[in-house]
Amino acid sequence: MDVDNTPAYDVNDYSKIKEGKATILFPKNNEVFYNPVQEFNRDMSIAAIKTWRDIAIEDRMERFEKSTNPNKTAPKKIFTILEALAASGLRSVRYAMEIEDIDHIVVNDLLESAVESIKRNAHFNGVSQSLMRANLGDAISVMYSYRDKERFDVVDLDPYGTAAPFIDGAIHAVKKGGLICVTCTDLAILASNNHPETCFAKYGGNPLKAEFCHELALRLVIHSLQQAASRQRRYIEPLLSCSIDFYVRIFVRVHDKPLLTKTVSSQTGVVYHCKHCGSFSNQRFGSIEVGKNQNHKYHIADAPIVDQKCTNCSSKQEIGGPCWLGPLHNKDFVQRMYDGVCKADKSIYGTHARMKGMLKVILEELNDVPFHYELSEICSAVRAPCPPLVKFNSALLNAGYRVSGSHTCQSSIKTDAPSQVVWDVMRMLVKETGRSPKIVEGSPADVILSRNIQTDVSFSHHKDANPESRRVKLVRYQVNPEKFWGPKARHTEAPKAKKQKLQ
Repeated sequence: MDVDNTPAYDVNDYSKIKEGKATILFPKNNEVFYNPVQEFNRDMSIAAIKTWRDIAIEDRMERFEKSTNPNKTAPKKIFTILEALAASGLRSVRYAMEIEDIDHIVVNDLLESAVESIKRNAHFNGVSQSLMRANLGDAISVMYSYRDKERFDVVDLDPYGTAAPFIDGAIHAVKKGGLICVTCTDLAILASNNHPETCFAKYGGNPLKAEFCHELALRLVIHSLQQAASRQRRYIEPLLSCSIDFYVRIFVRVHDKPLLTKTVSSQTGVVYHCKHCGSFSNQRFGSIEVGKNQNHKYHIADAPIVDQKCTNCSSKQEIGGPCWLGPLHNKDFVQRMYDGVCKADKSIYGTHARMKGMLKVILEELNDVPFHYELSEICSAVRAPCPPLVKFNSALLNAGYRVSGSHTCQSSIKTDAPSQVVWDVMRMLVKETGRSPKIVEGSPADVILSRNIQTDVSFSHHKDANPESRRVKLVRYQVNPEKFWGPKARHTEAPKAKKQKLQ
């Protein structure tokens, strides 16, 4: 149901909150949900949409120039956005005021109070009703209703909790080559082993309480997106996948390329994780063989690739996934986004410093290596003191392997070195510092340290061991932004309804 009546309100009844170029009127009775910590989410979203817009326009112009159709017409350089769960409308107001070339934004919410807030904030910021079109409706029904209409170029899902119920509708509502932006705040489900049955029901995979639990959370959500897309013969390309504070924020581009859906099994699989030492192995479900004339053959992978017990410490292993094992980011996209943020005036983004730091760390990540170790955890497994991270990284680099950090975890070690090499480095460190007398014979720590060192380990400083983001002291890992930060209480109209019933 379209809502286009001019709102009537008294500014004195509201508190003004400034964010970006927008100023929203926030009800003093907490009528509509607002969380200031999410400013970083909105800043990153604006930068990501701008970057996608530039790439999408370039792609349209390239197809136009290559076309031999004599009746061809120049492509449009404007685009549309659907914010399916808009609440106060702050996000859409900022999109309307800070992103160029938007034709219109459909700003939807299920609650009448939220739609009133959307209209009020658009009017207060001077945004026309033709640009910001407030809509009262169920998000899922609204998205499905656009299957047979002009679909949206960008679909933004920012729910309270899980985005799982809305993913299939978003796949239907977005255009070919369009962008889907997804937030999930239910990390208690995605990044722990408290409720694996709930996570499997929502996202189609098991979580793990592991060092890489936040990266696995990203991969579980992408897996859910890809499965929904594959059923429609569509393929999603992760452009940027961020683990932020208490939530994940993922940007994917949707392609109508049925041939690419055949590659999904080779980019999907499970991870085997040792409960004691943290070693892990990835098992993909499929493989691709390139034959003559670049013809591809698709095979089922051989299994299993691990024993029931960990080969490093003889402890039991657990299974995470199925999940996405392909790249988390498109590095070209991230580089363009990073360059855009660096060139932008610092007043445009309130979280400018943090944006630069996170994007730089993501650019430094090994994009073809799923999951990572965490230095304090592997040291704890053998009761050893933590060495400097640069020293450990140098040993892996000197052995001929690649290494990086991960934006999902401080002190992370993402490397293509086999676990045997990682533990060889640890064994050499223990030789230097001495074995802890608390290690019991036959314990997992004893099993690890009793094995022979098979790698030539050198701790001499390697020039690539200290990443640029750390050398120039960017804001790489955010400290707690404020007291009692985190997800706020879910907004509801229940109190009003109860009052009416009592009357």
